[in-house]
Amino acid sequence: MVGHLEELRARLIISLAALAVAFGFCMWQNHALLRFINEPLAHQTQKQVRAGNGPLGATYTVQQSARTVATQLQAVVGTLERPGSGATAQTRAALQGVRPQLQRAVAGLSRAPEGNKPVTLGIGEPFATTIGVALIFAFILALPVILYELYGFLLPAFSPEQQRVANSLVLAIPLLFIAGVAFGYYVVLPAAVHFFQNFNSSEFNVLVQANQYYHFAAITLLAMGLVFQVPVAILAATRAGIVTPRQLRHNRRYAILACGVIAALLPGDAVTLLLETVPLYLLFEASVLLAALFERRSSRRERAAGT
Repeated sequence: MVGHLEELRARLIISLAALAVAFGFCMWQNHALLRFINEPLAHQTQKQVRAGNGPLGATYTVQQSARTVATQLQAVVGTLERPGSGATAQTRAALQGVRPQLQRAVAGLSRAPEGNKPVTLGIGEPFATTIGVALIFAFILALPVILYELYGFLLPAFSPEQQRVANSLVLAIPLLFIAGVAFGYYVVLPAAVHFFQNFNSSEFNVLVQANQYYHFAAITLLAMGLVFQVPVAILAATRAGIVTPRQLRHNRRYAILACGVIAALLPGDAVTLLLETVPLYLLFEASVLLAALFERRSSRRERAAGT
């Protein structure tokens, strides 16, 4: 018992150290991290702003009107500055100082619409939100190490054959987790943001609060990273003899239902439900195919050993 507790203590220290290193890295690169997370939101928010929706859209509309007036004034000043325009030399000299100011104004009013960042409502919310985001994404970065340490602690409880099976699968855990996070960032999160930003947007002044958006994004990415561990679980179950590929194929309809239920529990809407269900089912089918290949290879090995 003491030996197990000492091993557990050592593995917890390693996991906490990995989490601390990841947290330090996320805090060091918090500006880049926040810009990275804001990217799926920025595109949809700017579309709303350009359409003139909400207070930011109203501000952008006024900005574009001011730019039009400034451009017209710039043209008038350019006409009056020309010799033979009818303006006196004193007037033309005075207008020479006006043109640079108008050029700067037009350049400033021509910038892309603002509002691609979530808003904060409290004096300490930027600090607290940055700390929270860094901690959540530090956990995401450190999760492969944490899962590896958990696997290492539980491994002695398995039989030698089960340990051999687990050793062949452990390398797939971080790779699948990274693939799930990437899928969540590039596919699921943009689709969810698009739906929520455009749902009844004409009836509301849509301002995205930073704390809620970052929590939603982190939960989505973490959930997709964990969901992509399905192949590891299926391969482990088949190679351990708990189920067979034939049983999995026979109960395929239940797998489709399970994929839909899991996708429904994840954050999102009807669009993201479909986007999450399809890859889950494809992962299931790929896992069954791999399990069948491993089973055939094991059968051939056993027959060769018997002969």
